[in-house]
Amino acid sequence: MGEAWSWIREALLAGGLIAVLISVLVLMTGSWPPMVVIESNSMQHDENGEVGSIDAGDLVLVMTPERKDIITFVEATESGGDFEGYESHGMPGDVIIYQKNGGSDTPVIHRALLEVVENTSGGWDVPGTTLRNVSSISWTFDILCPYHGGAYDLRIEDWDPVHAGYLTKGDNNDCMIDQPEANTLSQGPGLSDEFGNPVQTTKGEWVMGVAGAEIPWVGSIKLGLSDNSQSVPDSTWSKLIMTAIVLLAIPAVWERVADRVIKTAPEIAQAEREEAQASQLLSDDNQEQAHEEE
Repeated sequence: MGEAWSWIREALLAGGLIAVLISVLVLMTGSWPPMVVIESNSMQHDENGEVGSIDAGDLVLVMTPERKDIITFVEATESGGDFEGYESHGMPGDVIIYQKNGGSDTPVIHRALLEVVENTSGGWDVPGTTLRNVSSISWTFDILCPYHGGAYDLRIEDWDPVHAGYLTKGDNNDCMIDQPEANTLSQGPGLSDEFGNPVQTTKGEWVMGVAGAEIPWVGSIKLGLSDNSQSVPDSTWSKLIMTAIVLLAIPAVWERVADRVIKTAPEIAQAEREEAQASQLLSDDNQEQAHEEE
């Protein structure tokens, strides 16, 4: 009964700690669930994966837009701008999680290139650029694109956003923008929603959150169990195994180190000497008593 209660107590303690951790993450991010598993390699920067960018199998915190203002690529690269030099997950600008056309399909986690804001005069403004009250948007990004047999900076020409919102792109999607209408130089087909409709400019209400800190590799377990692991970099599995070994070894190593530190502490040595002296005195008393009885 005592051993069974010990196991129950440990399980309750572990469950309580997990509940506290999840509660803290929810309070910190303001979203539920507070983390998402990355399922594709559209944001991957290296074929072997790297800490700092978003790879398939990573866990990423989801910060609500109310907790984290979205800084776009053009704002982060604007010379002399308020956000010049700002980077997130290996490149300028924030990465956002959004629902395609506000639908219920699997959310997309891609970088916000720019934000289109409606001007009071009826045109469009783009913060972080010189575009103000324009009828269509033409802009060149500081992103090198290999297409048309050469290398060029990514450019959109005469793009009509239709409504206010964000233009987005996966870091690993070459120069294909998510919104097909913005791929004016034939960079790619863009994305479509669950009904096959082309993805439109991402409205603010379609944004679920902003990508925060990442926990690398851990989400690969879920992808492996769901037979959806083809996008996970091969090196992730070895890194995950090594991480698990280290985490399992830490308690044992800590216990050995703690025991050694305790045994070599002056207080312990003094206590052992005093215990030995007390034992010797008790032994002498017993021997003396035995002689007297003889």
